[in-house]
Amino acid sequence: MSAVIITGTDTGIGKTLFSAGLVHALGGVYWKPVQSGLDGETDSAVVRRLSGCPVLPEAYRLRLAASPHLSAEQEGVAIRPVRLALPRSDRPLVVEAAGGLMVPLTRRILYLDVMSRWAAPVVLCCRTALGTINHSLLSLAALQAAGCRVAGVAFIGEEMKDSRRVICSIGKARDLGRLPVLPRITRETLSQAFAGIDVAGIRGML
Repeated sequence: MSAVIITGTDTGIGKTLFSAGLVHALGGVYWKPVQSGLDGETDSAVVRRLSGCPVLPEAYRLRLAASPHLSAEQEGVAIRPVRLALPRSDRPLVVEAAGGLMVPLTRRILYLDVMSRWAAPVVLCCRTALGTINHSLLSLAALQAAGCRVAGVAFIGEEMKDSRRVICSIGKARDLGRLPVLPRITRETLSQAFAGIDVAGIRGML
């Protein structure tokens, strides 16, 4: 089985759109292990709509839109790492983590702990806005310290060439390209925008 993990420097930066574009480009399967917040369209539903690819059910679906540890506690749910083992798939598995690396799943377990056990390559999604250098380098350092294989950095937003060069040079990570802001998000516009992403480089890590 081949799998790739999509994480980010923060929440709400475009990981789900990137995941939808990648799973479509790879002809893969999508999985969001923990969904916090069920009001409106979930990330799994967004990916299914924008990619047309299979989506696996979440291991945990929590109503409160908050950190998973808090959402789970509010519902009396115990998040168990054994339920977060990567599911079997005969197609590339795109796994979208929640928020950033240090998001707690329980009072003792961070998402980074689980990602390190998965031992699959990680794509770090970064904003291109002010502050991204600090957030991105801290995230890359945390991934590397945890022994994770970093497939590279995917940038989301307006072009900031110097920030991209600095992050990838100092962070010793591959630049996987940039996903621009899309005024209209459809399966077609996302697929076209994904032409700027190094999908072959990601595929080569699987």
